[in-house]
Amino acid sequence: MAESYHSAQIVKTATGKQYHVGAGPGDVARRILLVGDPARAEKVAKRFDRVSVERRNREYVTITGDYQGEPLTVTATGIGCDNTEIAFVELSQCVDDPTFIRVGSCGALDPAIALGDLVISSGAVKLESTSSYFVPEGYPSVAHWEVVAALVEATADLAGRRAHVGITATASGFYGAQGRQVPGFPPRDPELPTRLATMGVKNLEMEASLLFTLGSLRGLRTGAVCAVYASRTADTFVDSDVKDRAEAACIDAGLRAFSVLSAMDRARAAAGAPRWRPGLGVSR
Repeated sequence: MAESYHSAQIVKTATGKQYHVGAGPGDVARRILLVGDPARAEKVAKRFDRVSVERRNREYVTITGDYQGEPLTVTATGIGCDNTEIAFVELSQCVDDPTFIRVGSCGALDPAIALGDLVISSGAVKLESTSSYFVPEGYPSVAHWEVVAALVEATADLAGRRAHVGITATASGFYGAQGRQVPGFPPRDPELPTRLATMGVKNLEMEASLLFTLGSLRGLRTGAVCAVYASRTADTFVDSDVKDRAEAACIDAGLRAFSVLSAMDRARAAAGAPRWRPGLGVSR
């Protein structure tokens, strides 16, 4: 059946199917994990109790199912802020008041952070330009504090896995944009990682600042946790075994954080409070 799109502004069909992600109302849960790699989306979906929806279009893979009795969606966006912008905007048209948690990978800037560790982003330095088409340069890029708290709680009992919390930097590319020195492709700013580290920035990745900015703009909860695949200070990169275990731990952290958020929401509702606070505890 032919599909018709009636606007060049909001590109969706009459039934609400979004042009790029291929999903529409009823396809997406309010709890959304964002991953870059489509293979990672498949790994998340294998943990679902059941799968109810699968949508695949271009590089976007969206799978919705139940996890521990609650609806959850995972969407693979591909790499970078431009791809993430499309996914965030279109998924936000499919469901009311979603919460987004990015489960990704990163390079560590702090020498105290080891390969395979996790980094929870409290905010992000905007080295990308996609967010500037929505907000001015000085607009802060911060994760929602409830999601940060949930991720901290979720990683507290991950056996043998250290988690760090702090500021992330989001670059617009992998090589030159992160100061990598590759023969034949000299970066304009090879000292970027060193300068960021002296400012206390924990890690470098490619999506978080856009995610946080759009979340604040729309009034939605967002957060990010990334597995460390590279140490820029030691100039080391993770091997496949450590990578696989770190990725699994990062997925665990994201899924557990949603369970914590649900418990926080129940505690807030039971108290009749406008927002969750530590004194309310959690309702398991």
